[in-house]
Amino acid sequence: MTVRLRLALTIFLTGLATALGVIVTVAIAFQRFEHESTYERADAFLSRVTAQHDDLLEQHERDPQAFVAMLRNLLLYAPDTQLYLLDDQGTVLAHTGQVHLASGFKVALAPVLEAADAATRRDIHHAAFVMGEDPEYMDADAVIAARALQRAPPGTDALQRAPPAPAIAGYLYLVSRKPGLPATRMELLRSGLTSPALLPVLAVVLLTTGLALWIIAAVTRPLRVLSDEVDGAARTGFDPRGGAPAAIADAPAAVDDEIARLRRGFHALLARLRMQWDELRRLDHFRREGVSNLSHDLRSPLTATVACLETLEARWAGAGARDEDRSLVAVALRNTRNAAAMVRSLGDLAQLDEPAFELHPMRLDLGEVLDDIALRYAPRCAERGVALRCDARGGEPLLAEVDVELFERAVANLLDNALKFTPAGRGVVIATARDGARVRVAVEDQGCGIPAAELPRLFDRLYQVRASVEPATSEAGKGLGLAIVKRIVELHRGSVAVTSRPGAGTTVTIELPGI
Repeated sequence: MTVRLRLALTIFLTGLATALGVIVTVAIAFQRFEHESTYERADAFLSRVTAQHDDLLEQHERDPQAFVAMLRNLLLYAPDTQLYLLDDQGTVLAHTGQVHLASGFKVALAPVLEAADAATRRDIHHAAFVMGEDPEYMDADAVIAARALQRAPPGTDALQRAPPAPAIAGYLYLVSRKPGLPATRMELLRSGLTSPALLPVLAVVLLTTGLALWIIAAVTRPLRVLSDEVDGAARTGFDPRGGAPAAIADAPAAVDDEIARLRRGFHALLARLRMQWDELRRLDHFRREGVSNLSHDLRSPLTATVACLETLEARWAGAGARDEDRSLVAVALRNTRNAAAMVRSLGDLAQLDEPAFELHPMRLDLGEVLDDIALRYAPRCAERGVALRCDARGGEPLLAEVDVELFERAVANLLDNALKFTPAGRGVVIATARDGARVRVAVEDQGCGIPAAELPRLFDRLYQVRASVEPATSEAGKGLGLAIVKRIVELHRGSVAVTSRPGAGTTVTIELPGI
């Protein structure tokens, strides 16, 4: 979900919730207003009735039927209400309703007392209306009013300065059912939704929602353009042939806000990065070309020097007087061979680094290739007193697509390192295994191991571990062997890792995609 859609959805839901909240609030306020109005009219009606008839209890006792008829006549001026005469315990003595109530039916007395007390005290802090029980519908959600009724004392005692206060003998109880007043919350909400007074509220909510959507579109449109340009830069990288976006700094902008400045800054940053990338590519190409040319130019004189030194060594082989000269020639020959090997490795590494370098992969069983490599290294291992064996773990073929020449070169470099650091009497193992869709080839030696601090830089070019068993006699000793291994594995879309414990040996593991 895009940012624009999320913002629009948030605004819409907020507007909808606001509209529903306003509607419910107005409906509840309308309901409260209706209750208050109904309560005021009911209370005023009871005030008039009790003022005109101060002997309601006596009238009921004299003629109950005439009393009910009188009450119904009073309700002609207050339709949609019902009057009940209650005793002091809330028992219905008479009523104007059409529903027959059982003898001794009682009304909840607490709301009656509250309404009667409110009418007596007229406290401004009291509730604006009272909700009570409607005996006819057995509903406790009706607006009620009540008046306490007393019986007049039979006489006044001449010895008393004032007559005693009459006791409450009953209540005149009025239940109001205003026509059109919703009976349930759902009906209340429905009436609120259809109220014409809510149309301006809905219009304001819709207007503010529309303005918010317009603001969202105005803000997110340039952000979408910028995100598209960032995606394009991510796809093409720093290659200028991918097409750089036109810098908006060269064209007049309609607005100069934060987003426009951010876009200009992004374009300037992208242009600077591409310029630096071009410079780095040029320098890298110059480096690779220089190393390749230097390697090519040095091979011939070094080869000729090696041939001359070998000739001298052969001529002085049987001359005892030339022993000192032969030792000097041996040192020169060894160093020249090392220099020739290093020059050859530098040339090979420069060739592997070329962007145009292509592999020539073949589908084959890596186990067979490793067996051939082990056979070639067997005489050398026997000469050094080191046992070499292949350990195929899992017993299944290790099928993979590799460039045979480069793969053999990588394994040979690992074996050279293993033999150089493994003393006589110990062994080197070439272990193979399959891990799902990957194949693993590990060269394990039992040499002196590598300190943990040296492991992170082990594959750096021209980096050498200082703890050596003997002087370096191959290209691996010049810090290029493992760099070549890493580059070959990367070209095959694989990975290489090394584990080692000082005194226990080193294991270098190559992991390649399998078939």
